[in-house]
Amino acid sequence: AWLREVAPIIAQESAIIVGGTGLYLSSLLRGIAPIPPVPDAIRAEGNALRARDRTESFLAYLGRHDPAILERIDTANPMRLQRAWEVHRATGTPLSEWQEDTPKPLIEKENAVCAVVEGPVEWLNDRIARRFAWMVEHGALDEVAALWPRWSENTPAHRALGAAELGAHIDGKINLEDAVIKGTIATRQFAKRQRTWFRSNMRDWRRVAADAPPEPAAGDLLEAATR
Repeated sequence: AWLREVAPIIAQESAIIVGGTGLYLSSLLRGIAPIPPVPDAIRAEGNALRARDRTESFLAYLGRHDPAILERIDTANPMRLQRAWEVHRATGTPLSEWQEDTPKPLIEKENAVCAVVEGPVEWLNDRIARRFAWMVEHGALDEVAALWPRWSENTPAHRALGAAELGAHIDGKINLEDAVIKGTIATRQFAKRQRTWFRSNMRDWRRVAADAPPEPAAGDLLEAATR
């Protein structure tokens, strides 16, 4: 859907495209297979399997029907496995075969200047801690609380970084300070996975050093998150 929206802009003029989501940039420069939408019934079946045993059912199924995709994706990521499972269940064609028929990308890499903005890990971890503390102080806890009565592991909101930790606080399982610490750690772990992805998929991109941020402000939640 994003490619369809950006295509006419790129066709008319030069563009500066900025983002941190690797899939968007990868699909722009490498193309993406035109896989039909997955029916809701199959998506619900996949959600149930993921909730039941995380990866076991998907691995067994893909081992029989699409072993090639298991060599390309993170087999510890249940969402990636579920996507491959859904594609085969919905279309009868392995995701690996869909990917081999990927059309020409919207932008050829040789016609673009590709850059990755990087900063020291310590610098980024500090920014993450300050960001999460700011979110909690400005309504994130209320936002999670409003959704909590109808919370489900099968909803996209469940995958929001720090949401599950704040929900555990709402349930009285942990105090707010621990929720902030755990949510901050989860965000840092996600950032680490992003750095790994960028190193693997953007080896030939230009590296640009990020500027140092201002010193963090004081605050109880911030001090807890940065410990």
